[in-house]
Amino acid sequence: MSARRLVGLETEYGIIRPNMPKANATVLSAQIVDAYAQLVAEQDSAAKAARWDYSDESPLQDARGFAMDRAQAHPSQLTDLEPGLDDEGIWTAESIALDGNDAHLGSTLYQEKESTDVVMNMVLGNGARLYVDHAHPEYSSPESMTPRDAVLWDQAGDEVMRRAAAAAQRLGSGELLLYKNNTDNKSVSYGSHENYLMPRGIEFSSIVRGLTPFFASRQIFCGAGRVGQGMLNERAAFQVSQRADFFEAEVGLESTINRPIINTRDEPHANWDKYRRLHVIIGDANLGQISTLLRVGTTNLVLSLIEAGMAPQLELVEPVLALQQISHDPTLKAKVRLRGGVQLTAIEIQRHYLHAAENYCAARGIDDPDTTEILSRWAQILELLERDPMDAADQIDWIAKYQLVDGFAQRHQLELSDPRVAMLDLQWADLRTDKGLYYRMAERGAIQRIFSQQEINQAVASPPEDTRAYLRGMTLQRYAPYVVAANWDALSFAVPGARKISRFHMPEPLGGTRAQVGELFDTQLEIAEFIDELARRR
Repeated sequence: MSARRLVGLETEYGIIRPNMPKANATVLSAQIVDAYAQLVAEQDSAAKAARWDYSDESPLQDARGFAMDRAQAHPSQLTDLEPGLDDEGIWTAESIALDGNDAHLGSTLYQEKESTDVVMNMVLGNGARLYVDHAHPEYSSPESMTPRDAVLWDQAGDEVMRRAAAAAQRLGSGELLLYKNNTDNKSVSYGSHENYLMPRGIEFSSIVRGLTPFFASRQIFCGAGRVGQGMLNERAAFQVSQRADFFEAEVGLESTINRPIINTRDEPHANWDKYRRLHVIIGDANLGQISTLLRVGTTNLVLSLIEAGMAPQLELVEPVLALQQISHDPTLKAKVRLRGGVQLTAIEIQRHYLHAAENYCAARGIDDPDTTEILSRWAQILELLERDPMDAADQIDWIAKYQLVDGFAQRHQLELSDPRVAMLDLQWADLRTDKGLYYRMAERGAIQRIFSQQEINQAVASPPEDTRAYLRGMTLQRYAPYVVAANWDALSFAVPGARKISRFHMPEPLGGTRAQVGELFDTQLEIAEFIDELARRR
C-alpha cells in the first residue's frame, strides 16, 4: 500500500470567442488543437506530435461483465471514432484503425497534412494526448507514478492550452478564451476525469462499496467551487463542487448523461488479464496544485485500502443525495445518512478513511516520502476544515474562490444572483495568467503552489521517466518523422522502403521507463535499428 500508483488526468476546457459568443464550440476547439499542431510543426523543439491510433479503444465494455449495445450508446460514448468537422462545422466521426498494410499513410501527421485539413487529435512529445472531445479541447496527461507528478503534468496541460490559444490568435483564429472549469451554468457540464491502474482481480463490487462514500465526501478538499445550485443554476447560492449537481446515478457506464458516481467503463489500455483502469468522472477541474495533489494522493491510498480488504465499512443510504447535500453546505456541517441509522459529516467520513490508511501504513512500516506527505496533508487539511474552512483558503480551490466571491458581494452589496458575481466566478477559471483571478491570487502569495513555472514548462516538453510515457514521448522527440500514430499502449512506425507498418505494443504501463530504455535514446540508432531493438526487448 502506498500513495504511489499509475495515474492519468483528463481535462476538458471551457472555450469561447469573446466577439462571437454563439460561435460553434466544436469549431473553436478544433482551432485550438490545430493551432498547437501548427506550433509544434514550426518549432524546433521537443514537443513533437503524432496522430492518434484508435485500434485499441473499447469504450462500451462494462466492468460489470457485459458490453453496451452500440446502437444504444450516446454519441459521446463512442470515443473509438476519429473526430472531424463537416463543411458546416458539425462534429463528425469515422472509424480509424491501423493495420500492418497501412504503410502508404506516409511519415508524420504534419508531412501528410493538407492545407485544408484540421488536426483534431494528437499525441505530444511529453507523452500526453491533445484532442477535440466534441465541444471542448481536452488534454489527457501522460501516465505518472506519484501524486506530485500527476499534478505537474496536469499543470503542463494548462500551459499547453495557453500556448495553443496564443498560436490560434497569431494564425488568424481571433481571440479564444479557455477556462478550467466544469460548467457553463446553463445546464451543461464537462468533465475532469481521473484514471487509476488497479489489479483486475479486485472485485468491482468492492470498489463500488469502498469508493462511494469517499467520492461523495472528498469534494471538501478538492471541489472547485461554484456560484449557483442545480443543473439549470436555479438557486443563487455557493456550493463546494462544480460537478455535484450533475450526477444522477450511483453506478453506470455513461459519462455525459445520467452521470454515475462510480463509472464502469472497462478499458484498461494495458494488459487486459492483469489490469483494470478505474475511470473516475466525479472530480472537479482544479487550478490549485494542492487540491489536485490531495485529490490524487488520497484516492491512491483508498484504492490500496480496497485492494487490501481494509476499506472502512460505510454505506450511504442515498449516495447522490449525500453528494449534493455536502456540496450545498460550505460550512461543512451537513450530516448525511448511512446504513445503520448513523449520520456523519463529510469531515467525519474522511476521518474514517484517513485513520484506516494511517493504521495500515503504520502496521506495515510504509513510510516512503509520497505516502508520508499525503497522510500528513490529509490530516492537516481535515483539522483546518473542522476548525474553520476559511483557514484552508490558501490551499483549497473552493475556499479561495468562496472568500473572493463573498468579499466582492459584500463590498458591493450584491446578491449572488447578480451577473457581476457570475462573471467573477468565470474569471476565476480564466487560463490567462494576467487575467485569471486564481493566477493573480497565486502570484501575490495568497494560494500555495508546489511547482514553479519553469518546472511546468519542462513538463510540457518532457515525459515522466518512470512509466511507458517515457518511451512514447521520447520516441516522438527522436523519431517523429517515422511515427504514423500512437496511443496509450502502442506505437506505429512507417519506415522508408518497408511494405508494412511496424506496430509496437506496450501492454505494461510500468515498462518503457528511462531506466529500461533510456540508453536507446542516448545512442544514434537509425529508425530500423531502433524498431528492431524494441522488438527484441518485447
